Amino acid sequence: METGQKAPAFTLKNQDNKPVKLSDYQGQWVVLYFYPKDDTPGCTTEACEFTEGISAFRKLDAVVLGCSPDDAETHQQFIRKHQLNITLLCDPDHKVMEKYGAWGEKNMYGKKSIGVIRSTVIIDPAGKVAHHWAKVSAAGHADKVREKLQELRAKQ
Repeated sequence: METGQKAPAFTLKNQDNKPVKLSDYQGQWVVLYFYPKDDTPGCTTEACEFTEGISAFRKLDAVVLGCSPDDAETHQQFIRKHQLNITLLCDPDHKVMEKYGAWGEKNMYGKKSIGVIRSTVIIDPAGKVAHHWAKVSAAGHADKVREKLQELRAKQ
């Protein structure tokens, strides 16, 4: 992901099994974050922090979209259990994750595997990559994203 490049288009189902297209949000800021699995410790922390800050993101004219390989039913359970207030997207074949560099080899505690690379992209209202975090830690990340979004909006 290069800053300034056009963000790869996508259409994915959300937690309600309804299609969501990146183009649905043209003219708005989009925070697209990729995470490995619903209801795991780090992913729960990240989703809850984005939910806690959702009003601040909305004031910045931004939508928050979480994306994982999980299905709609799993997303619904995750949302209910933690009262999440964000849209979760299903990418079971990880095609969108691959386009965004969020699928590949990772090293966890010395063990290499292929899977979701926790990462985030901010997409500007024109559909271009405004900022990309290639690897993130879950705790505190939502605040960093909000701060970066404020900074990017101030430059417009």
